[in-house]
Amino acid sequence: MKNKVHKKLNELESTAICGNDISSSVLYVSALAIAYAGQYAWITLLIVSLVLFLFRRIYGEVVGALPLNGGAYNALLNTTSKFMASFAATLTILSYMATAVISANEAIHYLHHLVPAMPIILSTVALLGVFALLTIGGITESSKVAIGIFLFHLISLLILTGFIAFYLFQNGISIFFENWNFELAGGSIWIAIFLGFSASMLGVSGFESSANFVEEQQKGVFPKTLRNMWGIVSIINPLMALFALALFTIPVLRGDDYQNTLLVEMANLVGGNWVAILISIDAFLVLSGAVLTSFVGVSGLLERMTLDRIMPQFFLKKNKKGSSYRIIIMFFLLTVSVLMITQGEVSLLAGVYTISFLSVMALFGIGNILLKVKRESLPRPEKARWPAVFIAILGVLIALLGNILMNPKEGNPSNVNVFLSYFIPFMIFIIFMLNRTLVLKLLLKFIHYMFDPIRRGVYKMDRNILNFIDKINQQEFVFFTRGDNIAALNKVMLYITKNEHTRKIKIVHVVKPGHQVPENLAVEIDFLDREYPKIKLELIIEEGEFNPELIQELSKRWKIPVNFMFIGSPGDKFSYKVEELGGVRLVI
Repeated sequence: MKNKVHKKLNELESTAICGNDISSSVLYVSALAIAYAGQYAWITLLIVSLVLFLFRRIYGEVVGALPLNGGAYNALLNTTSKFMASFAATLTILSYMATAVISANEAIHYLHHLVPAMPIILSTVALLGVFALLTIGGITESSKVAIGIFLFHLISLLILTGFIAFYLFQNGISIFFENWNFELAGGSIWIAIFLGFSASMLGVSGFESSANFVEEQQKGVFPKTLRNMWGIVSIINPLMALFALALFTIPVLRGDDYQNTLLVEMANLVGGNWVAILISIDAFLVLSGAVLTSFVGVSGLLERMTLDRIMPQFFLKKNKKGSSYRIIIMFFLLTVSVLMITQGEVSLLAGVYTISFLSVMALFGIGNILLKVKRESLPRPEKARWPAVFIAILGVLIALLGNILMNPKEGNPSNVNVFLSYFIPFMIFIIFMLNRTLVLKLLLKFIHYMFDPIRRGVYKMDRNILNFIDKINQQEFVFFTRGDNIAALNKVMLYITKNEHTRKIKIVHVVKPGHQVPENLAVEIDFLDREYPKIKLELIIEEGEFNPELIQELSKRWKIPVNFMFIGSPGDKFSYKVEELGGVRLVI
């Protein structure tokens, strides 16, 4: 039977999977840029496009030289240490987690406008579950859904652009010129551009995703996905910012309603309710596509980390479709837990999303530098120039600084605080996994330190008790028998077994001078010895008169106390005298 060939993704499929994430930024990044940069928002978005253009070659060089899943993790793993690579991986996972939760929640909010009775949190969980199942079904099947969403999104934006162009043709662009002369909130064009650029850099989230599932792509597809994503962001985002500034005044654009649903408000103005509904549906779908991007990207990254023995080998199990379903289920549970912890207030995750994503891009640039220095001999289809690498990293670091310095909304914690509250537990887990043998050895030493004294004490106590039991069992009993009555002797054995702590018994028969030893006595003692293997029987024939003096003599000879002497019959004429000697017991 032939093995089933794993089908790899073509250009459209790969672009659709990561393109849904980066193209969904048009729903929020224009409004966000206008909030900080005002009339210069479209300029900041063009600067973002320039930075992204530089990163095309950076990503192309690294992934071309090291065509493995993992993105920044893979770049640093091959140039630095596992710890640094895991640091980048942690940031990437946090970025995907925040992207999945925020995108799913925002998608449901757009749908909620159309279906007000829909429960937000429960529907968000259901949406995350749908895309988890879709990813488990296989990346090829997932790509078909991604293509449908991607094409619908581009067509929807094309329709909206047509309506906006027609509206502006009829009504003019006077509002744009009014906005152009609007007074800047910060009083400085450079501060406005700095903050606007920092906010606008969030519009390229998803650009790193293609590198995380490069092994699933056909040869030569990866650089094309970067080109396509760059083209989408460079055209759509600045264009929508220009359109927004031509349709609404800046104070209106900075309002909460317009910040959250700018494209829907634009659609409602230029095309009426049905165009607004179209954009709402498109927003729901493309944000859902960003959720799919997160599941696909994190699956490729965690599978790579598992192969490198950072994550438990438990996650390598695959289904018939070739999907690492345990990784996907774990990520789904993580996203749901984060949604529940935030109680649906996913805007709190903006700090995690912002700092993680920008840090990953900066680390990828650093990985490119280290690759040039340490792995120069590796063949690569393209190379990023040194000035371009430094400018790109500088651009990302400026954006990262800007997002750290931005004041949060009233009542919300700072971006850094939110980021650290998620990053630190993740990093502790990764450090534990990297050093789990050392940690387990330390744990073992601690257990030994705590419990070895107890164990030694228990062992000593056990040994002493056993020795004491042996000492008790070593005590010998003496039984004086008058004859060879096996029934009477058996009663003695039963009594000893049930009531006495001994394993040695002397069976003594006193023979008067001139009398014979009972002929069956030795045979019966031998028989009882076999019947009671745990008790050692010894037959002793003693010549003389059975009297207290004999008992005393034998007690001294054998060093056995008198109270361990037993007499055979209660009718014996010496019984009362023996009792007077110290309590010799009568058994029969």
